[in-house]
Amino acid sequence: MKIIDNPFFVLGLTADASRIEVEREAQKLLGMLELDFEAARTYDTPLGPQLRTTEMVRAAVATLRDPYQRLVAELWARHAPPAQPEPPPRPAAAPTRDGLRRALGWRP
Repeated sequence: MKIIDNPFFVLGLTADASRIEVEREAQKLLGMLELDFEAARTYDTPLGPQLRTTEMVRAAVATLRDPYQRLVAELWARHAPPAQPEPPPRPAAAPTRDGLRRALGWRP
């Protein structure tokens, strides 16, 4: 299992989620994906946002129904590094000396 395929990340749940919460979230996400909602298309992982599909949601629920596989997924989810935010936008290039002079009204 890869960290980006962790069922808890795919479903957007914490490792403490109950079985009922897992089933509810899966049904909600499947409905949202069927209606092509923007919010349901991606999910956060420690490696950044990933695309979510209906097949991934179904596989995540199936994995969490098996007690052994759920335990493994819980361990990985609990000890994963925090999600990386998207990198900040690059700052604009610093104006040159001539650009500053022109901005202040100076003429060459």
